[in-house]
Amino acid sequence: MSSKILTARNLSKVVSSTEGELTILQDLSLELTSGDSLAIVGSSGSGKSTLLGLLAGLDLPSGGSVLLAGHDLGQLDEDQRARVRAEHVGFVFQSFQLLDSLNALENVMLPLELEGHDDARQRARALLERVGLGHRLSHYPRQLSGGEQQRVAIARAFVAEPAVLFADEPTGNLDSHTGERISDLLFELNQERGATLVLVSHDERLAHRCQRLIRLEGGHLVDHVEP
Repeated sequence: MSSKILTARNLSKVVSSTEGELTILQDLSLELTSGDSLAIVGSSGSGKSTLLGLLAGLDLPSGGSVLLAGHDLGQLDEDQRARVRAEHVGFVFQSFQLLDSLNALENVMLPLELEGHDDARQRARALLERVGLGHRLSHYPRQLSGGEQQRVAIARAFVAEPAVLFADEPTGNLDSHTGERISDLLFELNQERGATLVLVSHDERLAHRCQRLIRLEGGHLVDHVEP
């Protein structure tokens, strides 16, 4: 039976500006179970990345609550939220965010080493081979193409077997052909590993590959599609 892995209740985010209070997100609720895939779409400034940050515990809401893997993020301090992310969450970003001083293998090993896993090298090597980079283990990010860097980033996100994977515009810096290959890989690994995928994208074709889709407009939920 599927279990609830991520629940948001009546989320809102209000920030102060020179013109007064600005509402970025208002009264949004959703619930995801293990293995779900959700796309968050909308125009620039609609609140997509804000919602992603709140769901991942990178930011705290002005109102409402987020339960991630059984943890009420609003009841935790910053260090405790970081621990929840380390144990349960993976990230894939548009800008790859690899460490330039580490080669591909070391970048993927890093989250496992930080958690003290003795088998970090073996697991990282196996996943890099799975994403087609077994021949590029010792290459540094500057020696890799954009598509190869994103494959390293995807391997790093999945290597710790997260319960939830957050992907923020994962194909945004790639050409259409490379982006399609990366999308295929992302969904293949997600299916294989059984993680819950939460995806932000301007790419409607990519978004519609998810089981569910929500559309934001001005911080409000205006559409909720379950294909």
